[in-house]
Amino acid sequence: MEDRTSALGNWIELVGPHQAVRIFGVTLVGVNAENGRKLLFTICFIVLIWALRKGLRGVLRLIFPGREHERAEFWAKQFVVLFTAALLIVGVVSIWFDDPTRLTTAFGLVTAGLAFALQRVVTAIAAYFVLLRGRTFNVGDRIKMGGVRGDVINLTLITTTIMEMGQPPGEQGDSPSMWVHSRQYTGRVVSVTNDKIFDEPVYNYTREFPFVWEEMQIPISFKDDRKRVEQILLEVADRHTVKIAELSEEQLQHMESQYLMRRTEIHPRVYWRITDNWVELTLRFIAHDDGVRALKDAMSPEILEKLDAAGIGIASSTYDVVGMPKLHVHIENPSASA
Repeated sequence: MEDRTSALGNWIELVGPHQAVRIFGVTLVGVNAENGRKLLFTICFIVLIWALRKGLRGVLRLIFPGREHERAEFWAKQFVVLFTAALLIVGVVSIWFDDPTRLTTAFGLVTAGLAFALQRVVTAIAAYFVLLRGRTFNVGDRIKMGGVRGDVINLTLITTTIMEMGQPPGEQGDSPSMWVHSRQYTGRVVSVTNDKIFDEPVYNYTREFPFVWEEMQIPISFKDDRKRVEQILLEVADRHTVKIAELSEEQLQHMESQYLMRRTEIHPRVYWRITDNWVELTLRFIAHDDGVRALKDAMSPEILEKLDAAGIGIASSTYDVVGMPKLHVHIENPSASA
C-alpha cells in the first residue's frame, strides 16, 4: 500500500510556489491547486444561482396565480433572468480575476472575439433589450415578424417564440403559404431570432389598437335592388359589431392622444364598385383582432337568409348563348344514305 502511494506521488506532483500540477514529469500549464479551488467554488456558485432562479420563479407563481396576470408574470420572469444572469457573471468574474489588469485584458479579448464571431447573436441580444421596453410588442400580442404571423408566447435573449396562425384567402399568395385559410392557429410553434426587428418591419395587431378593419364583398346583379342589399348589410353589421365599435372608440381616443393620426370611420359602411359583370358592394366593419372568422361566420348565414327573403341572389360569372348559326347538310348519295 505504501509502495502504491509513493508511486502515485511520483506520477502526480504539486510543484512551485503556485503548486502547479505535474504528471509524469510534465507540468500542466494553468492547472494548479488554486485554480482547482476556484473551479470547485465556481461550480458551487453556479448551483446556488440556479437554485435562486428556481426559487424566485416559484415565488412569482404564488404572487401571480392564474392566467389573468400572465403579462405581469412574464415580465417579472424576464427581470429574474436578467438579475440572476448579471449576478452569475459578476460572481464568476470575481472568482477568477482578482487582478484588475488581467480582467481588463481578458474583457477586451472576449469582446473583440464576440463582436467578430457572434455578430448575429450579439445583435439578437441587443434587440432583446430593445424589446424589453415593450414598445414593439409584448407577450400575448398578435404580430407578424420575420415572415411569421401569430401570437407571441415567449421571449428569450436570442429568440421570440410565436404560435403561428393561418392567412385569409386574400393573403394566400404570401410566403410562407398556409393551409389554414383564416387567422386561426396552425398548430406550429415558430422561433424567430430577435435581430429581425432591425432588418424588417414588425406588424403588431394588438399593442395599441386591438381591432382590425375587415371587409366582405357581395356581388349583385345590375337588375337587383342594390339599395335593399346595402340596407341588409348594414343591418346585419350593426347587430353584430355595435359593441365592438363602442369599445374601439376608446382605443381610438387613446391612440389620438399618443400619435398624430387622422380619425377614421369605425361604424359599418358599404362601398359600391361597378364592374363589367355586376355591382360589387363591399361591407367594411371593425372586428376584434382574434375574432374575425367567428364574426363572419355569424354574419354570413343571416345575410344569405335576408337576401333569399328579398328574392335577391348573389351574382356570378355566367355566359348567355344568344343564338346558333344555321346548319346546312349536303348529302351527295341519297340512295347510299338510305
